[in-house]
Amino acid sequence: MKEAKVLKEFEKAGALLKGHFILSSGLHSPLFLQKALVFMSPKRTAKLCKALAQKVAEEIDVDKIDAIVSPAVGGIIPGYETARHLGVPAMYVERENGEFVVRRGFPLTKGMRVLMVEDIVTTGLSSRECIAAIRKTGAKVVAAACLIDRSGGKAKVGTKLIALARIEVPAYPADKLPPELAKTPAVKPGSRGLK
Repeated sequence: MKEAKVLKEFEKAGALLKGHFILSSGLHSPLFLQKALVFMSPKRTAKLCKALAQKVAEEIDVDKIDAIVSPAVGGIIPGYETARHLGVPAMYVERENGEFVVRRGFPLTKGMRVLMVEDIVTTGLSSRECIAAIRKTGAKVVAAACLIDRSGGKAKVGTKLIALARIEVPAYPADKLPPELAKTPAVKPGSRGLK
């Protein structure tokens, strides 16, 4: 699936929002990808995750993937759906005392080969934290994958990152906003209907 088609799926879902947003990283951006609106449609989610699974298969040997692990909450749906297309189990990590850990009896063990799957990568922080939690179990991370890398390939996650689409969306610290963004009131996703 071409990058333009991936973004078109977000547009069709009403998930490509323009304005002034405070991202979970604390950075400010004129563009927000409200992936929850994409994931409301099983058909759209299946189409995107099937394309991600195909892209993964083009870049790495999928016979060397024993499981997919994703960070909760945002990565659970694309992780599960990508795992379904690759025919492997899907698991996720959750925050406990501020740190990602494997819970719920998921059988993530030493030597397992894991593909970490995210929804959207901005700075790569949650991906790095998820990968660290996977490695603590003794499992090996063979690669990471995401639907959209909004860093344009600049985010470092600690392993190969396979993205269905790479776009470069500017993100700024609060004290370094460009004038046009500073003039627009900021919205933190989770408020005003952007949950």
